[in-house]
Amino acid sequence: MRAQSSATAPTSIAVSVPGRTGTAGTLLAALGVTAFSLTFPATAWGLEGFGPWALVAVRSVLAALIAGVCLLALHIPVPDRRHWTGLAVVAAGVVVGFPLLTTLALQTSTTAHAAVVVGLLPLTTALLSALRMGTRPSRTFWTAALAGAAAVVAFTVQQSGGALTTADLYLFGALLVCAAGYTEGGRLARVMPGWQVIGWALVLCLPLTVPAAALALSYEPVRLTAHSVAGLLWVAAGSQFLGLVVWYRGMAAIGIPKASQLQLAQPLLTLVWSVLLLGEHLTVAAPLTAAAVLVCIAVTQRARG
Repeated sequence: MRAQSSATAPTSIAVSVPGRTGTAGTLLAALGVTAFSLTFPATAWGLEGFGPWALVAVRSVLAALIAGVCLLALHIPVPDRRHWTGLAVVAAGVVVGFPLLTTLALQTSTTAHAAVVVGLLPLTTALLSALRMGTRPSRTFWTAALAGAAAVVAFTVQQSGGALTTADLYLFGALLVCAAGYTEGGRLARVMPGWQVIGWALVLCLPLTVPAAALALSYEPVRLTAHSVAGLLWVAAGSQFLGLVVWYRGMAAIGIPKASQLQLAQPLLTLVWSVLLLGEHLTVAAPLTAAAVLVCIAVTQRARG
């Protein structure tokens, strides 16, 4: 396959009607957030039958196989060499770092407590975006973002009883590497389709994830159940590939800072799924926090960067 040049980059954003592009981008990013909101409950299901290392490695291999088939079937050329460093950052943050660290955390943490990382992720992503790409959101944007992040953090900490656990180190590490992966992925999605960004990042990890999966499966016991298989399939196909496809495309359309603020709703969605799928208790504070978060999202979406 030949290298992909900048001439092959999509031009739809440049010629689209701005309002329609913004609406479509917001919807795509929202679909990504919905997919991501199921990640923690699905991981909890997966841990019922797989060890943490096996779950992360196998999910990455399965997602890479899906991506590889799509890339081959559509005869997608290999990205230009200048993009491989960025793809490596995406791979390290989104494909390996975040899944591994959050899976390790979820061995001892509830999904509600782990949602703290998601509450802080939009603000961290916007900050790294400003440093990496020179974006300068307005004061109104930052005020609403900080308020929304504070509301989400307060809610999720209250849900966990206010206690910090040793899993927090994993969670805050996951926060940093995921924000870096989102930022670099959003930048690359401006010069190649978003699904190709995550697709090539997954394929790039195969030399690492295939032997890791074989080794982990040989050492960690496996117990196949309906929950563990369903959890594995979702984190592989939904969270690791399809969710990131629409997420990166949405970020390319509306910008990294604004798209990242949609994730303020992700912890609340995760808590809803936790109640429905895991039977966790949800307090009456949820509707109040949801209303505050929705207001913050509306403000950030209207604020001019």
